[in-house]
Amino acid sequence: MEKKVELSKLVADIREITRRYRGKAAIQLNATIIDERWEIGKRIVEEEQNGEIRAEYGTNLLKELSAQLTFDLGKGYSQRSLAYYRLLYLYFPDRKILQTRLQNLTWSHIQAVLGEKNEKARLWYMDEAAQQMWSVKTLERNVGSQYYHRLLASPDKSAVSEEMKRLTAKDNIVIAPEQYIKSPMVTEFLGIAKDASYTESDLESALITHLQQFLMELGKGYAFVERQQHIVTDAGDYYIDLVFYNYLLKCFVLIDLKTTKISHQDIGQMDMYVRMYDELKRTQGDNPTIGILLCAETSEDIAKYSMLNGSKQLFASKYLTVLPSEEELRAEIETQKHLFLLQRREVN
Repeated sequence: MEKKVELSKLVADIREITRRYRGKAAIQLNATIIDERWEIGKRIVEEEQNGEIRAEYGTNLLKELSAQLTFDLGKGYSQRSLAYYRLLYLYFPDRKILQTRLQNLTWSHIQAVLGEKNEKARLWYMDEAAQQMWSVKTLERNVGSQYYHRLLASPDKSAVSEEMKRLTAKDNIVIAPEQYIKSPMVTEFLGIAKDASYTESDLESALITHLQQFLMELGKGYAFVERQQHIVTDAGDYYIDLVFYNYLLKCFVLIDLKTTKISHQDIGQMDMYVRMYDELKRTQGDNPTIGILLCAETSEDIAKYSMLNGSKQLFASKYLTVLPSEEELRAEIETQKHLFLLQRREVN
């Protein structure tokens, strides 16, 4: 009994040591990432000041720079990312002022603060986020809702503060320090090839792979475009599970797969994907983009179709004759789930 107690104490001590050092490593790496992006922003601003002082010069510079750096170094140098790095330096030209506020803050926190144009508000948001351990979601919500300005203008500050705490209560789940840095950010920073296991479950990956083959085998005009297609907009970076072009329908078909029950948020996201695709990818002569949401957890609501920005009456019959039916999709997903589980049992 005494040996078991001693072993339990030893395990607890080693667990605490590991947690402490992983936390230190995460904090150090996070600070290094932000330092790197501050220096990139500084160099871009220096180049702009030495070059032609014209707005179009700055725009073209970021565009050309993004293309070259992405080719040479990989992810992390999109035009939007470079614009953030530039803004980081412009808002914090004194690196020491920035570094004193980085405790408990990640690069995602910094990005959220860069959306605030008022200098006092930016500094206040950073201080509060660091001291109160705000999650990125809480910080984004507070910046977006003008929390600082409302708090400043309100005669009843406690009411404004309590409302904010109530609305963000679910956002601020305390996590271990090393979890502040997600693996994709680390691999991107270190130049390591992206591992799909970081971004999707084995089940989801297997289902997407088989769905891709399944739709191609239907032979009804599907041409595969890309898997996990990366779309960059001013609002953010998005990844679409599967993208096809159907030459019979003359339109893009987007597929997003969820391993949990479909929610209103998922439907809203697909709505956004479809509208975004119509604006950025659709060309003259293409019909409205189709979005299909699939749910792998339940047979209910297995397929949701979003035919937006066009006439349903004009295309409905054609869509129904070429797109797989809900029954076909449901049967395929259930079959692949069953096979996946059988394979896992055999491996184990």
